[in-house]
Amino acid sequence: MKTLWNEADRTELRDRVRRLAPSATPQWGRMNAFQMMVHITDQLRMSLGELKVGQLRSIARYAPLKQLLIYWLPWPKGAPTMPELIARPPGEWTGEVDAFLAALERFGARDPRQPWSEHPLFGALSPRAWGALGYRHVDHHFRQFGV
Repeated sequence: MKTLWNEADRTELRDRVRRLAPSATPQWGRMNAFQMMVHITDQLRMSLGELKVGQLRSIARYAPLKQLLIYWLPWPKGAPTMPELIARPPGEWTGEVDAFLAALERFGARDPRQPWSEHPLFGALSPRAWGALGYRHVDHHFRQFGV
């Protein structure tokens, strides 16, 4: 299982974002590349407790569904997201890429024993789950844009 806790997996994501063009066309969904960069950066900021988001009441907060969704089941294309994760207007391209890379590094440097925010859909997550979920989320959107 790939995870944001693994340096090699973060290196893979750094390499992939550098291949992403601001003019890339999505293979599904409504976001453009700029909006997607804001979205994945703000999801990392949310996981680090830097961006507060609302909470949803959902059965996805409970085992075994929670684990199936985080670790195993394929992610649906075009699924809704929290409004806070698409609210920030994009800046210029290199600034958005740099912000993503900085958030990725903050995640990798974080002490997993520190307290973690709750995920809006899944509730309380272990550091292991945050790492796997974070990787899968970024990978999902990079595949959306062909990188």
